[in-house]
Amino acid sequence: MDRIRAFLVAVAVVAICGVPQVRSTASDHRYKAGDEVPLYANKVGPYHNPSETYRYFDFPFCSSAPVKEKKEALGEVLNGDRLVSAPYKLEFLTEKEAEIACKRKLTKEEVVKFRKAVSKDYYFQMYYDDLPIWGFLGKVEKEGKTDPADYKYYLFKHLVFEIHYNKDRVIEITVRSDPNALVDLTEDVPVDVDFMYTVKWKETNTPFEKRMDKYSLSSSLPHHLEIHWFSIINSCVTVLLLTGFLATILMRVLKNDFIKYAHDEESADDQEESGWKYIHGDVFRYPKHKSLFAAALGSGTQLFTLTSFIFILALVGVFYPYNRGALFTALVVIYALTSGIAGYTAASFYCQLEGTNWVRNLLLTGSLFCGPLFVTFCFLNTVAIAYKATAALPFGTIMVIFLIWALVTSPLLVLGGIAGKNSKAEFQAPCRTTKYPREIPPLPWYRKTIPQMAMAGFLPFSAIYIELYYIFASVWGHRIYTIYSILFIVFIILLIVTAFITVALTYFQLAAEDHEWWWRSFLCGGSTGLFIYTYCLYYYNARSDMSGFMQTSFFFGYMACICYGFFLMLGAIGFRASLLFVRHIYRSIKCE
Repeated sequence: MDRIRAFLVAVAVVAICGVPQVRSTASDHRYKAGDEVPLYANKVGPYHNPSETYRYFDFPFCSSAPVKEKKEALGEVLNGDRLVSAPYKLEFLTEKEAEIACKRKLTKEEVVKFRKAVSKDYYFQMYYDDLPIWGFLGKVEKEGKTDPADYKYYLFKHLVFEIHYNKDRVIEITVRSDPNALVDLTEDVPVDVDFMYTVKWKETNTPFEKRMDKYSLSSSLPHHLEIHWFSIINSCVTVLLLTGFLATILMRVLKNDFIKYAHDEESADDQEESGWKYIHGDVFRYPKHKSLFAAALGSGTQLFTLTSFIFILALVGVFYPYNRGALFTALVVIYALTSGIAGYTAASFYCQLEGTNWVRNLLLTGSLFCGPLFVTFCFLNTVAIAYKATAALPFGTIMVIFLIWALVTSPLLVLGGIAGKNSKAEFQAPCRTTKYPREIPPLPWYRKTIPQMAMAGFLPFSAIYIELYYIFASVWGHRIYTIYSILFIVFIILLIVTAFITVALTYFQLAAEDHEWWWRSFLCGGSTGLFIYTYCLYYYNARSDMSGFMQTSFFFGYMACICYGFFLMLGAIGFRASLLFVRHIYRSIKCE
């Protein structure tokens, strides 16, 4: 068992650290004239529903040779890639003109299937020497027709490949459909189709190392960069003004409080305390449901570590455009390897809060994020199976993920928990907690939990609002996001604003003599996740053309898991910042 575990860990490390070296698997091959260059058909699907994709040969295309499936890595399968040999032969430097790939007689049912696909703007994706290419299956003729029943539906039967090469390497490929080679699919009658293709080769001076650059240019165009930088400058100015305003008020009020309390200690002892010093005997009273609280803190810390590692890999160039599945592989592997951090953080903090059932706490930590994610996955995978889509994971892939969880994630979680339990760390409380809690005075409505969460989440969300559109358009669309440096700056701004606004609200809560700040700080910090999910509703209805039960369930299901992860991560950040602040202000005064 230990050998298997060590092997999986080694594979995981290689899968992540080795990604930059596999930038060109088949692409490292140099070719001679006449050599066969690998061309794989990947998937087809409606253009506006990125999650709803199907295998290429689920549609009645034909192949002139036996179909061979390409072995794929874990991340590629999770990405929905299902590569098979394509029916077109594109030998290196071999030009072809209107060559017939195969002939097929479409039945009435196959004509109907193609017509439905054309009406929904279905596209296909292929990979030639690891370079992606796209094309549409057909077109709908609507000109001069107001009644949909009069529309004409056509299937493209002739593809024109234009390939650029530099000496003995493939540099670029594009595909277009011949607008004059059409098959009429309007009527439900069998039809004969000759699938043809043309291949043209052109020489270029573009070096092989820069052949992927064109795929990232769309997000690096000047007007796009201007929007990104405007977003950052706008966020920075807003953050500086608001946080500076709050900081000035907070520091001035705190300074006055310190002076007042120092003066009170020198004056008569019968002078009554008020404000946050009044509750010094309750402010470090342990929260309710401390096992759940420690588990949430541990899970949030793990997700923060995961996000940090993902940004490091992105900034060093691992997630270059169309490095198929690299992001999903990184997410699975790094999450497994960082589970020890969750176990250590949760168990250590739980023991500091004088918890005794640390085993139950570890089980809660391990299932707090994975549990909802597993339930969501089971439902969505069932939907994908019902649709026969490529998003449905094969049994073998599910077993691989289960083995990673059983042999890597769970043992590291337990080891981290044991290390946390044995750390013998004590909770650092500057003030002694009284035996009985003070009664919290009645609070106005705007000081309750829900209004405070709304105020706490709005400012961080406003700082990332503009950048969210580009991220959504990349994840749930066909845009390419490559400006990770800007995204990293936005992420840092998000963390700073979350920490600061949570600290400010914690102070106002303590000043109102409400000592139950533990859960409040976590909820306020994580409330940005709720705002992001609300933005999902807006994006789905106003900014996208997604439709259908499968795409809708995938969008809202997986976005719920992502926003829940943000809630845990930012909640942990908010609580940690508030804990440092509360310890600091109570350490600065003499508490009796």
